[in-house]
Amino acid sequence: MEQLKTIGRELAMGSQGGFGQSKEFLDLIKSIGEARSKAEEERIIIQEMENLKRRLTDPDIPKRKMKEYIIRLVYVEMLGHDASFGYIHAVKMTHDDNLLLKRTGYLAVTLFLNEDHDLIILIVNTIQKDLKSDNYLIVCAALNAVCRLINEETIPAVLPQVVELLGHSKEAVRKKAIMALHRFHQKSPSSISHLLSNFRKRLCDNDPGVMGATLCPLFDLITTDVHSYKDLVVSFVSILKQVADRRLPKSYDYHQMPAPFIQIKLLKILALLGAGDRQASEHMYTVVGDLFKKYDPLSNIGNAVLYQSICCVASIFPNPKLLEAAADAISRFLKSDSHNLKYMGIDALGRLIKLSPDIAEQHQLAVIDCMEDPDDTLKRKTFELLYTMTRSTNVEVIVNRMIEYMISITDHHYKTYIASRCVKLAEEFAPNNHWFIQTINKVFEHAGDLVNIKVAHDLMRLIAEGFREDGDTVDNQLRSSAVESYLRIIGNPKLPSAFLQVICWVLGEYGTADGKYSASYIAGKLCDIAEAYSNDASVKAYAVTALMKVYAFEKMSGRTVDMLPESQSLIEELSASHSTDLQQRAYELQATIGLDAQAIENIMPADASCEDIEIDNDLSFLNNYVQESLENGAQPYVPESQRSRMFDISATKSLDQRETVSHGLRFEAYELPRPPVPSSTPPMSPSISAELVPVSEPYHPRETHQSTSDPSVSDDGSSQVKLRLDGVQKKWGRPSYSSPGSSVSTSSPPQKAVNGVSQVDGTSTVSSKPTTYTSRTAEPEIPAEKQKLAASLFGGSSKIETRAPSAAHKATKTHHGATKVQAAKTTVVPAEVPPPDLLDFGEPTVTSSAPSIDPFKQLEGLLDESQASSTENPKAVGINKQPELMALYSGTTMSGQGSNVVNLISSNKDNSDLTSELSKLTAKTVQGQTIVSNMAQFSKGPNVKASLEKDAVVRQMGVTPTSQNPNLFKDLLG
Repeated sequence: MEQLKTIGRELAMGSQGGFGQSKEFLDLIKSIGEARSKAEEERIIIQEMENLKRRLTDPDIPKRKMKEYIIRLVYVEMLGHDASFGYIHAVKMTHDDNLLLKRTGYLAVTLFLNEDHDLIILIVNTIQKDLKSDNYLIVCAALNAVCRLINEETIPAVLPQVVELLGHSKEAVRKKAIMALHRFHQKSPSSISHLLSNFRKRLCDNDPGVMGATLCPLFDLITTDVHSYKDLVVSFVSILKQVADRRLPKSYDYHQMPAPFIQIKLLKILALLGAGDRQASEHMYTVVGDLFKKYDPLSNIGNAVLYQSICCVASIFPNPKLLEAAADAISRFLKSDSHNLKYMGIDALGRLIKLSPDIAEQHQLAVIDCMEDPDDTLKRKTFELLYTMTRSTNVEVIVNRMIEYMISITDHHYKTYIASRCVKLAEEFAPNNHWFIQTINKVFEHAGDLVNIKVAHDLMRLIAEGFREDGDTVDNQLRSSAVESYLRIIGNPKLPSAFLQVICWVLGEYGTADGKYSASYIAGKLCDIAEAYSNDASVKAYAVTALMKVYAFEKMSGRTVDMLPESQSLIEELSASHSTDLQQRAYELQATIGLDAQAIENIMPADASCEDIEIDNDLSFLNNYVQESLENGAQPYVPESQRSRMFDISATKSLDQRETVSHGLRFEAYELPRPPVPSSTPPMSPSISAELVPVSEPYHPRETHQSTSDPSVSDDGSSQVKLRLDGVQKKWGRPSYSSPGSSVSTSSPPQKAVNGVSQVDGTSTVSSKPTTYTSRTAEPEIPAEKQKLAASLFGGSSKIETRAPSAAHKATKTHHGATKVQAAKTTVVPAEVPPPDLLDFGEPTVTSSAPSIDPFKQLEGLLDESQASSTENPKAVGINKQPELMALYSGTTMSGQGSNVVNLISSNKDNSDLTSELSKLTAKTVQGQTIVSNMAQFSKGPNVKASLEKDAVVRQMGVTPTSQNPNLFKDLLG
């Protein structure tokens, strides 16, 4: 208020010509007000800033003009521009002895700076001096700055002066000192913990303003510790009674209401002190009851005091007369035409209904009107009230209304909130299993992926566990009802991913349990789901796992498993998928079908999703194997944390050694340059432009790592022209930048599966027709439909029935889906290569290295045992296969296939075709051994095994490159 008065006086003086250059300031304000665009306004402000910068540099500025410049800087800052160039002048003005200039400086500083600004240190001494001033106006200005600018570190510097001012003769100073202490308590409670008794003393101050200011810190203290202030109940009640009886001066009235803000703060304090305390509440009954009689219903501030009185009655120990008075006040709120008063009535009714459920019956029609009101805020508040009123007798009507409202809104956040409320009510008060399943289905259909994935998991757990207190018959009926409803819902055009996962899981677990549906019918539906949502990997994973369960349960029952063509096609597709998770599930399905009934029953028992599984985190069953390996010379296991530290230390040492070697001087003579040895170049593809000619690679025998890959053939099998840098020796680089002898082997860690499926985020769109609500028109008679709705909502509300939640109090059990598969990691240790000599051009030395990885061995995990075998001699490989099998490798880069291939390519001096040489190589047999690879074919679809082999070779090339960067310049030339 003081700051507003100061600005008003400055503007008034400016209009009267009270100080120099005021006409310019008024012209500035006028020009900004008449600006027609934001750009024009910014142009005016920027010009004003330039003028202020130029004028503030003048060393001899009169004080009256400096005061005007500071006010103009405040105006520039208010419009969102940076006026930091003038902050220091505002700080200097706080040091002035003139009262008007000092107050202007404090006003500007509190608006410009924050408590962490660097210039605060220049103001602390000035504040300390002004707090001791004899002029109370200067003291008040300093206290205003204390509340805004003093931080936790500078509190001790001014705290003694502020405490001393609590006994000042002027009530304005005492009030601002209380406000300053309250601010200190908010910033650092420990700094004034020994001064809290001062708040109690100031509560009895003769000035109502000081007493009202004391209520704010006391409210914060009581909120933290109620029991320490129970003795103040009588004092607060006495103060409230005096205020309500108009004992305060007329200046504290607001719209003919005596000190309403003090009354509201006192009612909040009494609500805290009387909660659960009958003795303390008895002191409050009389004064609170008087407030219901004295309030003014024609003013907003009177309704505010009345609303706070209702909240106080709902918090303290219940009193029948006060509850009746509160119910009458709520009735007047609900009958009002103002939406604000209706909102207050709904909120107050929600507070009182916890103490007296019968109150809801008196206002049932008013609540229905609010629920159908077009005001969205009022409607949401009404649904919160209905949520607290829900019981088993009205849960169907309330949940259906909430779902209808959820369909009509577009706010995703609130739609998620409503969906969670509907699910919770359905779990706690479901009248029967069929209604429960139908309700959850509606929530998933209309809320889509906005429903929390935890809801889907809880639903699956609830269906699996069932209502065990009702017996197995009820549980089986629940599952059969779920299967029937999900088979009907599958035909809908678009369903959310989480809901589809629930559907697949339920159909897999219980689709054939009751014998009503055959395995072929359920399998066909699952295949339809996988085909319709082929882009969602998680849905396909659930569908495949459900297929495996259906066929496994059929085998366990002793029936013949006839796999549908659709299932066969789906397995073939997923076996060649790029997703390792889908591949794993497809292979598990094939392996499971090939087992006998006893084995299937052991690995996949029926209806065992909720059984507890003991997990051995220490892997104690491997202790004997580990001990035996250690005795045979194996290295002990090193934890990952220690492993990373050891790697960092070793890397640092090797880097220091390399730097030492590379920085040393060498005095040998330069070696003579060697002419490059031509190498074989494969023919160009017809698709390659005639302007780009592949360059033959110069042979550098000094390079220890030789490449067997053809650079003109890309990983995906298409011929491309690119630079051949496999054998180029890097003479002028640091050794740490290139390590030609190293090869990298990477493996992706196994994914964690939730309910047997790796989670994949998916989005879906649910289109629904919004439901519009029309406001009620005044009618002399209540419609029969509304009476029926009121009876269904509030009927029998005098007795609250609470059913124990069926899912919330059950023991949470771990559901393990598919078996986790850990991929073995192969680590290739690079050979020790001495750092290259930058000046050494000696005789080349030819070295060759055997391949460290056999790609055919890596195919053993993908092929069946009867379809693949490994060679005992890794240096030579022969393939006895039909000619078209080599076409698989003709367009693929080969690497690491053995030293024979390397010698073949390196010894081929003429420009012969690489494919013909490979064809000759395949016709050979090594030491009488022949590798037979029979590609198993399914009943329909493409040659999946051939695709797997090709994909494996391509991925092998991507994992273990033979050169420093085999795809270098690929983006530039191809």
